[in-house]
Amino acid sequence: MTSWKHAEGVKTEDTPTETKRASDEAASRKPSRNPADFYRAQPVLDRRIHIMGVGNVGSFIAHALRGIPNAPPVTLIFARWEKLNEWTESSQRLTLITDGDAEIRDGFDAEIAIPRIRFHGKEVGLNTASQGPSEDSLSGESTEPISSLIICSKAPYVLQGLSSVKHRLGKDSVILFLQNGMGTVEEVNREIFPDPATRPHYMLGINSHGMHSSPDSPFTTVHAGFGTIALGILPHERLRPASAPYLPDAKFIATKAGKPVYPDPPHDLNPGYPPPLSSKFPFTPNQRYLLRTLLRTPVLAASSFSPPDLLQMQLDKLAVNCIINPLTVLLDARNGAILNNYALTRTMRLLLAEISLVIRSLPELQYIPNISQRFDPGKLETVVVAVAHRTRGNVSSMLADVRNGMQTEIEYINGWIVSRGEDMGIRCAMNYMLVQLVKGKRLVVQHEIEQGVPVVEGRGNGRAETDVTIRRRVAQAVTKTETDAKGNRKL
Repeated sequence: MTSWKHAEGVKTEDTPTETKRASDEAASRKPSRNPADFYRAQPVLDRRIHIMGVGNVGSFIAHALRGIPNAPPVTLIFARWEKLNEWTESSQRLTLITDGDAEIRDGFDAEIAIPRIRFHGKEVGLNTASQGPSEDSLSGESTEPISSLIICSKAPYVLQGLSSVKHRLGKDSVILFLQNGMGTVEEVNREIFPDPATRPHYMLGINSHGMHSSPDSPFTTVHAGFGTIALGILPHERLRPASAPYLPDAKFIATKAGKPVYPDPPHDLNPGYPPPLSSKFPFTPNQRYLLRTLLRTPVLAASSFSPPDLLQMQLDKLAVNCIINPLTVLLDARNGAILNNYALTRTMRLLLAEISLVIRSLPELQYIPNISQRFDPGKLETVVVAVAHRTRGNVSSMLADVRNGMQTEIEYINGWIVSRGEDMGIRCAMNYMLVQLVKGKRLVVQHEIEQGVPVVEGRGNGRAETDVTIRRRVAQAVTKTETDAKGNRKL
């Protein structure tokens, strides 16, 4: 390589040092063409999606996610070792039955996250100091970070489940809540993530698909009714106060002197509430990834809504659940039992009067138009009757829980109406009474179940019999008391 030294006007050869220096300068001026630099500048998203609550809804969503092109990695989080061992010993596949056709999917990962016992809002009974690599994890639990988490557990078990993985969730993580009722997010903020600086981002989902488990085979879900999943990303408290009213997102807004004019609320709001703010806010990469992944899953039939629209859809479903679920529990009957019964219609109208008043008084919706008409008691009664007629042969989820002596979601349905009413100075006596009656009915059934299961001592080898063996022996004992061939009852 040659260069011209103009000062001397002679041609000379470059030294190796000069040649290297010139090439380094040229490389520094030339833009980088290394593809890895793009990923260093923009962090690569973790595509893995964790699903907590591997019941019917969780299995349905996991099965749907693994069926799309370029499917994301899916990890199933089990709450009990017995269930995880059952999964490990099986073919590790999920089956979805639709109209009699079975569709099998595999490729799932699984891990354990033992729910933390909670009493009076505090975790008790666990000493995690010497259980694992992290003081927050137990032996056998993973400590890998979680970027996207879908919680399909029922509302009463959300806190216990989140307590087991809260150390794996960071401020950039996103959690999708898929529960009936309302108030779960506020409870999680108060008990699990009280610091907004380290709090993850939230999404909400409203599921209308109908499904039930198959009694013949485990990890099999029957898709009994086609529906949709309404999704919405909630604004983070770091960006917007949670109690701030929403401004209407209208295409055309009246203006006065060049400034937008919004409708005044029907009454004076509590001065402690912040001023109304827009529902628009930027999405994080994790939020955008999880939302887009669910939207491109055709089986879910998912759609996205703004926070105020999603809140109104939640309240629509809440009003229906506030009537059908507790009444069917107290009647111990299917959904259609509340129809064509004027005594129950009177009860329904008294409940809807309180529910409508609380919903129409919510400060979050005071600047949204037509709220009073949408949640009018007569309009809500029409919706409740239509849903009860359409599902007249179904057993409500709350009734199924009570029959099994399990905790119900009554505190997040009618209990939420009572709580929000108290915040605004509205006493909901009818709904409060219904909450206590459902709780009492569940305890009565639970006591009957506990008294009906015999205590079986250990046999021969000194080990107690399992629950399956106990249930089998109880069934055999019941069979012996059935009528004989002549129709006489055995004593």
